[in-house]
Amino acid sequence: MTLPVALMDATYKSVNTNPWRFVPAESVKSFSCPERSDILSVTPQERIEAWEEDAMLGLGHFWKRVQARKAETATPEFADRSDAGRQLTEALQISQSLSSVAGDPVVVAMPRGGVPVAFEVAQRLGLHLDLLILRRIAAPGHPEFNIGAVVDAKEPIVHIDEASVRRFPLPPGYLNTERQHQIAEVDRHHRMYFGEDHADEHDLAGRHVILIDEGLSDAGSMEVSIHALRQLGVAIITVALPVASQDTLDAIRDKVEDVVCLSIPPTFGDVGDHYEDFPETTDQDVVRLLKEARRSERLLN
Repeated sequence: MTLPVALMDATYKSVNTNPWRFVPAESVKSFSCPERSDILSVTPQERIEAWEEDAMLGLGHFWKRVQARKAETATPEFADRSDAGRQLTEALQISQSLSSVAGDPVVVAMPRGGVPVAFEVAQRLGLHLDLLILRRIAAPGHPEFNIGAVVDAKEPIVHIDEASVRRFPLPPGYLNTERQHQIAEVDRHHRMYFGEDHADEHDLAGRHVILIDEGLSDAGSMEVSIHALRQLGVAIITVALPVASQDTLDAIRDKVEDVVCLSIPPTFGDVGDHYEDFPETTDQDVVRLLKEARRSERLLN
């Protein structure tokens, strides 16, 4: 039986000199305690010792909570996406990513959140800015699980994860219907962002692509993007990220020529936790930044 709330609070306050004083009150509820009738027959010190013994059993859980609290209260690494782009530019300049004589570098953003980051990088390095538009194909009834994706190209690239498909029973015609729907969405977004431009303007064959996103907590979309770029004949891929989980970096490192990442936190929650200002990037923001990038390119040329 757990302690009554009032007694838990009193016990919590009474041990403010021992090393478990940082255990949140809600954690105390998970520790076992004597019955209320027994509590009245023991001394406060015995109560504390019994509580500490149970607390020790939850040591692993406790330290996980401590790390999570540190992550919540830590100062974010980036003021906003533009700041992340500026810091990423410096890291790219220091790394060996731009030293290769092959590949003709081009900055490619993953919309939408990656665009403001990539815009800063492209502006500061004097490189062309492009997009890699990707639309996921979700499992039926499970929008959080992806079974494939469609990537923008002269001929749309459709990637189906056969292992994921086998995990979900698909209704007849579902995959073909979703494929066609996402192809149409990719085309719609391309026209929204670029207008009626020609596909040859986005030819990446033989080039060095610096692929940028605002941050990654998992490798799914990045792995599909890398696969698509290889199909497009890209010569060199450098993945550049402000922040990512260690698992994500481990999953993609062997698939590209280089990875530049500014922050690899020991515990990873949401990408937005690492930014002081993290508003939604809208389609209008993407269009505006692309137009500004084109104007800058014309001035340079």
